[in-house]
Amino acid sequence: MASSDPIDPAKAALERARAAARAGGPAPSTSNKRSTAPPPRGTGFGRDPVLVGEAVGDVLAERGWQPQAAVGALTGRWSEIVGPDVAAHVAVEGYDAEKTTLLLRTDSTAWATQVRLLLPTLMTRLSEELGPGTVTLVTVLGPSAPSWVKGLRTVPGRGPRDTYG
Repeated sequence: MASSDPIDPAKAALERARAAARAGGPAPSTSNKRSTAPPPRGTGFGRDPVLVGEAVGDVLAERGWQPQAAVGALTGRWSEIVGPDVAAHVAVEGYDAEKTTLLLRTDSTAWATQVRLLLPTLMTRLSEELGPGTVTLVTVLGPSAPSWVKGLRTVPGRGPRDTYG
């Protein structure tokens, strides 16, 4: 199999492996037992194993996604952060990363007023949980009115207002 091409290291390694197999090298194991030896600590190529949390943290920092990830964690832990009473009536609706604005939606106007009164305390708590500067403004919205538009086409006019008296 000699050729006039320069020696390819991968090709040479393959040839050595084939020669060892022909010479009756070690047979593959047929037992189903797993090795009790600990896994190797490194690959020798400078790419040692890293914990998943560290790797994800590095990617978030590298891409600049930390604020969005922090707000994503906020939605998952909302009841833990604000308490179950508030969380039952107030939900995180969105986050604008450019304006660092958190948008909250309440289920009644009374709760919207209550949350607006609690904003200084809420901002302090958000700063502790997410880091300073992640959220600089909180917008509180009350419940949205139902949409009376049904179907693909609508007719301009007063709509449902003339049906109430």
